[in-house]
Amino acid sequence: MSIKRDKIQAGKFQWFYRQTELESERTPLLFLHGLPSHSYTWQKMMSLLADEEIPSIAPDWLGCGFSDKPNQRNFAYTPEAFLTALTELINALKLDKFYLVVQGFLGSVGLQYAFQNPEQIEGLIILNTPITTSAKLPWAMKQMTFPLVGDMMTQDPLLVDRTIEKGSGFVVADEDLDVLRKPFLQSSDVGRSLMAILKKLQLENTTKEIETGLSQWAKPALIIWGTADNWLNVTDIQKLAATNSEITLVELPEAKHYPQEHWSSDIATEILQFFRRKIF
Repeated sequence: MSIKRDKIQAGKFQWFYRQTELESERTPLLFLHGLPSHSYTWQKMMSLLADEEIPSIAPDWLGCGFSDKPNQRNFAYTPEAFLTALTELINALKLDKFYLVVQGFLGSVGLQYAFQNPEQIEGLIILNTPITTSAKLPWAMKQMTFPLVGDMMTQDPLLVDRTIEKGSGFVVADEDLDVLRKPFLQSSDVGRSLMAILKKLQLENTTKEIETGLSQWAKPALIIWGTADNWLNVTDIQKLAATNSEITLVELPEAKHYPQEHWSSDIATEILQFFRRKIF
């Protein structure tokens, strides 16, 4: 299945995105990536779902991948700024109804969007994302917020290898790392943007909003969780899932923080079953 790569103007900024070239009447999926990644992390899963005639779109967040990387005078890099920008992107893409898929730190902004715009969301699919108030920025990322140390770390393209392989617990194929690393090799702006994002995540506030929002969510939600994640505790996720009958929790015992990197097929199967439950 062919996946097109394109850019779109949304508000003041250009976003890069990937989209399956598929004619389908089915409601599309919108994939939102975590850090320090970009939309390529979803490509295998997008192809697998396209084989089942499920269309999907995956943008690079502003400051990440191949999207614009504005300086902090023009873009605040706070959750509120990302939420406004995401709203502009969804309007530009003319997505009236969609399933939302999020993963990782910054993917949480997508959930904030869902709670403010539930009429657009057919269902939520959450992979290892900070969604409980116990979530903290892992040391592997927190170091990137420190003066001088963070500046050096975020200008090193190998931070992608170190962070994603440490977080996933497995070696990532060289051809995949080449693509994930490429933005850091093209411009120093992506490292500066990453540092700004991590400094301004406001996890304490956003996770409180998300935990409350999910406990009250009135539409289908699927949490697919790599339970070996050393950065986000599965016990808290199990407790949250138990508060709402709309939430289905699927555990992947060997997967860690980036389950889509090595369990794309398993996750695509779960998403397909989620679609079938919703449709039939």
